[in-house]
Amino acid sequence: MFPLKDAEMGAFTFFASALPHDVCGSNGLPLTPNSIKILGRFQILKTITHPRLCQYVDISRGKHERLVVVAEHCERSLEDLLRERKPVRYPSYLAPEVIAQGIFKTTDHMPSKKPLPSGPKSDVWSLGIILFELCVGRKLFQSLDISERLKFLLTLDCVDDTLIVLAEEHGCLDIIKELPETVIDLLNKCLTFHPSKRPTPDQLMKDKVFSEVSPLYTPFTKPASLFSSSLRCADLTLPEDISQLCKDINNDYLAERSIEEVYYLWCLAGGDLEKELVNKEIIRSKPPICTLPNFLFEDGESFGQGRDRSSLLDDTTVTLSLCQLRNRLKDVGGEAFYPLLEDDQSNLPHSNSNNELSAAATLPLIIREKDTEYQLNRIILFDRLLKAYPYKKNQIWKEARVDIPPLMRGLTWAALLGVEGAIHAKYDAIDKDTPIPTDRQIEVDIPRCHQYDELLSSPEGHAKFRRVLKAWVVSHPDLVYWQGLDSLCAPFLYLNFNNEALAYACMSAFIPKYLYNFFLKDNSHVIQEYLTVFSQMIAFHDPELSNHLNEIGFIPDLYAIPWFLTMFTHVFPLHKIFHLWDTLLLGNSSFPFCIGVAILQQLRDRLLANGFNECILLFSDLPEIDIERCVRESINLFCWTPKSATYRQHAQPPKPSSDSSGGRSSAPYFSAECPDPPKTDLSRESIPLNDLKSEVSPRISAEDLIDLCELTVTGHFKTPSKKTKSSKPKLLVVDIRNSEDFIRGHISGSINIPFSAAFTAEGELTQGPYTAMLQNFKGKVIVIVGHVAKHTAEFAAHLVKMKYPRICILDGGINKIKPTGLLTIPSPQI
Repeated sequence: MFPLKDAEMGAFTFFASALPHDVCGSNGLPLTPNSIKILGRFQILKTITHPRLCQYVDISRGKHERLVVVAEHCERSLEDLLRERKPVRYPSYLAPEVIAQGIFKTTDHMPSKKPLPSGPKSDVWSLGIILFELCVGRKLFQSLDISERLKFLLTLDCVDDTLIVLAEEHGCLDIIKELPETVIDLLNKCLTFHPSKRPTPDQLMKDKVFSEVSPLYTPFTKPASLFSSSLRCADLTLPEDISQLCKDINNDYLAERSIEEVYYLWCLAGGDLEKELVNKEIIRSKPPICTLPNFLFEDGESFGQGRDRSSLLDDTTVTLSLCQLRNRLKDVGGEAFYPLLEDDQSNLPHSNSNNELSAAATLPLIIREKDTEYQLNRIILFDRLLKAYPYKKNQIWKEARVDIPPLMRGLTWAALLGVEGAIHAKYDAIDKDTPIPTDRQIEVDIPRCHQYDELLSSPEGHAKFRRVLKAWVVSHPDLVYWQGLDSLCAPFLYLNFNNEALAYACMSAFIPKYLYNFFLKDNSHVIQEYLTVFSQMIAFHDPELSNHLNEIGFIPDLYAIPWFLTMFTHVFPLHKIFHLWDTLLLGNSSFPFCIGVAILQQLRDRLLANGFNECILLFSDLPEIDIERCVRESINLFCWTPKSATYRQHAQPPKPSSDSSGGRSSAPYFSAECPDPPKTDLSRESIPLNDLKSEVSPRISAEDLIDLCELTVTGHFKTPSKKTKSSKPKLLVVDIRNSEDFIRGHISGSINIPFSAAFTAEGELTQGPYTAMLQNFKGKVIVIVGHVAKHTAEFAAHLVKMKYPRICILDGGINKIKPTGLLTIPSPQI
C-alpha cells in the first residue's frame, strides 16, 4: 500500500440483506449470511493500488448484518469542485447495461453463475457522464427521481446521438457545441450506448485528447512483490535533491507509513469504528421496548411498527481522527521510523528496537501485541528487514526469536520457511480446474475447517481453500490428500488471503520440513515411528506421567495423530496457532514433540488422577490450554533434549553441509534455531520399528555424547581430551558393563554400575559406591552405555520406572566410541 501522505482515513456503513433463519442450503447447512459473503468478496478490493485511486483498507462485520468499510478518504470530492464551478451519485452514473440487469439475488449458499455486464466498459460510460458534468458545470438528472432517471437512460437506445440528447434535456446544447472537437469526440466514445461498440479504457487512452496530457504523468508501475523473480530495485529512483526530500517529510513521519499500518496502529491506540459512527449519529440505537409491535398474530406476523430508519442506507463517510494516535506516538523520535540495519554475527537473540523498548520486550506477548509504540517499532523494523530478504534472512530469524508483529506475520513466516522465486508463475501454471478424485473429499472437509472465522467461512474463502488444496495435491503426485490437510492450510490462507500463491508456497515449504512423508498413500510406518519417538519423549521428560499412561493403556495412537498430522491446527483456534507457530517455525522438525509433551504436562494432574475412560473423555473435548505457557515450556523441553534423541529414519534427509567441521552446526547446542544435523560416522543408525517400540528411553548418538561431555577427538576424528570449561557437567554417563571391561577402557567421567547386579528382585537400585552420585544427577541427562543393546534398554527402563527423568541410551554402545580414541584407562592404584 502507498503512504498515507496528506490523505485521511474514512469509514462508512451499510447493511447486507438478511436471510431467513429457517432455510438451509442444498448441502443441509444453514445459509451463509450475506454480510459474510460481502466480507469475503471485499478482500480483493484491498489489492487494488494506484496513486490516483483511494485505497480500500478494511471491512468489519457488526451486529444485524451491519458492515463498516474503511478506506483512504479525501475531504474534497469532484462534487465539491463542481459546486465551485471547477468539476457521484449512484444511479445517474450507471451504464445502461448495468441498469438493465436489475438486482440479482441468490437463493442458495453456493456462488451462482450470473451475468456480469458491469466491467471496464461500464466504467467508461460512468467516466463519460462525469466528464459531461464537468464540461457543462452542473449535475445531471436533478429534476428527475431515481426511477425516472433509470427509465430515461434506457430510452437512449432509441436515439442516434446520446450526447446531443443529454445536452438538450439539460439545456446546455450551446455549451457542448463550443467544446473542442477532441473533447466532443471523447464524450461520444464514452457515451456509446451499446457496450460492444464502446471502447475499452486501453483504447480510450489512445485518443488524441490524451496525447498532450499523458507525457506529463509518469506511467504507474506496480512494484515487484517480495517473492518474485523480478528485480525489486529495477525501477528504484533516488531524489536529486535530498534536502528537498527532508523538507517534504516535514517531520510527519507517520504520514510516510502505509495506510494499512496507520489503520492498524489507530486500532491499537484505542480507535473504535462503531464509536466513531455513533458519535456522528450514523449509527442510531433504539430502546428495545420501542421496537415492539402494536399487534401480533399467533403465527408471528406483526403490525403497527414502522420500519426502523436506522437500517436505511446512509452514504456519509466519517473521517477517522488520527489525533489520539499522533498523541500516543508524540514521544517517538524520527530515528525510530528509519532504523539502521547493522550486521550482527552473534548467535544469541538480538533486537534492533530502541533501547527504551527493552523493558516492553520483557512483557508477556499478549501485552506487547497491544502496545502501540512497541508495535510501531517492530513493524517498521520487520518491514525494512523483509524488503532486504533474503539478504537479511539471518536478522529476520533473530528478530523473530524476540516476537513477530501480527501485521507482518504472513510475510515473516514465508521468509522463515525460505520461500523464494517466482511463486506466482509456479502457482498459476498448476491445473486447478480439471476434476480429480480428491475433489469430493475436499468439498466435504472445507465447510468444517475453522468455520468460526468469518473470512474462512465465506464462499470466497471456500473457493480459495479449494484452489490451494487442489494445487498442492496436483503438484505432489507422489503424495495424497489426507483429512487434516485443510486445517494445515488454514493459517497460511488466512494470513495470505489475497495471495493464494504465497499461501501455497508456504504450505509446500512447511510440509516437507515438519511432516515429511506424512501424506504418503501408505503412511503407517511414518506415523508409527513418529508416535514411538513421541512416547519416548514423554518418558524422557516426565517418567511418572509416562508410567501412568502406559499402565492404563492410554498410548499416543489414541490422541496424538490429529495433533501431529495437522501440527495442532485441528485442536487449537487460529489465534493460538499463530503464537504457537511463531516459535515452531524457528525450531527444527523435532520441536513438535516438545509441544506435545508441554500440552500433556498442562493436563498432568488430571491425567495422573484418572483412568483410561476418563482420559479418553478428557481428550474428546480438550480443555483450555494456556498457549503462552505451552510455548515457554516447549522451548525449555527442546533445550533439554539432545539433538539425536528425536532421530527418525523417515524424517526429511538433512541438507548437505559445506562446513569443514564435519557438518556440525555452529549454533549453540540447546538452541531453537538448531537445524537437523547431517549424518556422520558417529550419527545414530536406523533400527527396525519393533526394536524402537521395545525401548522406553530414546537413543542418542555418539556425536551428541561427545558434545555433551565436552570432549574432543583424535586421529581423523579429533584429540582425546576434555574441553577446558568451568561449568557443571551437563550429563552423567553410566557404564553398565562388568568392572573388568570398564577398567580396560571407559569414557572419561563415567561411573560403573554393572547391569548384572544393578537392581534388586523388587526392582530397586542396589546400593553401591555410585548410587548417591546417580541420585545427585537426577533431573540431568543420564546416558546409559554398554555393549548389549537389550541390557542398556532394560537398565534405562528400570530408571524410568523409578521416575528418573532424562534417561537415554548410547546408540551403538561402547563400540561406537572405541574408534574415536576417547576411552581412558584408570591409573593403577599404588
